[in-house]
Amino acid sequence: MEIAVLVKPVPDAETRLRPDPAGKGLDPEGVKWVLAGYDESAVEQALLLKESAPGTTVRAISYGPAVRADEVLRAAIALGCDRATSVEAPAGVADDPLVTAAALHLALSRFPASLVLCGKQTGDHESGLVGPAVAELLAVPEYGVAVNVRLDAGGAEMTLQQSVEGGLLRLRAKLPALVALQQAWNDPRTAKLPNILKSRKAPIDRVPAADVAAAVAARLPLATRRLAFRLPPPRTGAKMIEYKTPEEAAQKLVRILREKAKVFP
Repeated sequence: MEIAVLVKPVPDAETRLRPDPAGKGLDPEGVKWVLAGYDESAVEQALLLKESAPGTTVRAISYGPAVRADEVLRAAIALGCDRATSVEAPAGVADDPLVTAAALHLALSRFPASLVLCGKQTGDHESGLVGPAVAELLAVPEYGVAVNVRLDAGGAEMTLQQSVEGGLLRLRAKLPALVALQQAWNDPRTAKLPNILKSRKAPIDRVPAADVAAAVAARLPLATRRLAFRLPPPRTGAKMIEYKTPEEAAQKLVRILREKAKVFP
């Protein structure tokens, strides 16, 4: 059985971000790109399924500039993925969810999978649109906010749980399908040093940018346009309240919120 897991390179949480000179995007200079957030859960879920079903192989697929994609793909290989595919983004193509979905669909048409896993949203744009769009292009059902996926005997069906208000919804569904993970069965594993070193030399299959450009051309007229990219205003310093008792602290805090912050009438 083939499982594909879709991953996206996102800036490391500790990276200092800044707008590009045009003020319309992120300046990539000095940014560390990592596999993070719900994508980590998608990889973990794929590896857990691989361990539970002998003969299963996992392919990590990433779309974006080759240097960024390679980083997260090698991280996925170090964790235990068997193969990796880099879908190279054409220069100047809009960073749009539907364009991304079309590019990933191209890769999945070349490397078919019975089950496609992804994070329910990415750690940067958080639109949550790519997974459903890929499922639509594949003409398979999509199951979102999943927290647990298990393959039934024979690998033709799966049982999954979805997070809903006040509890969990348990479903049984046939494959092929796409599942967007909220979290895996347990916390994502950490890659071991020997596996990290091996991943540096692991082969990566590539879908050339020219092929991607042709595949996404029909989507470009409808792609979103980024108008501006701005960082939030810097935070002001905290105001310390001097007090002798908790009651005095509470009274001073309420006075500040009423008279200066105008929170209370």
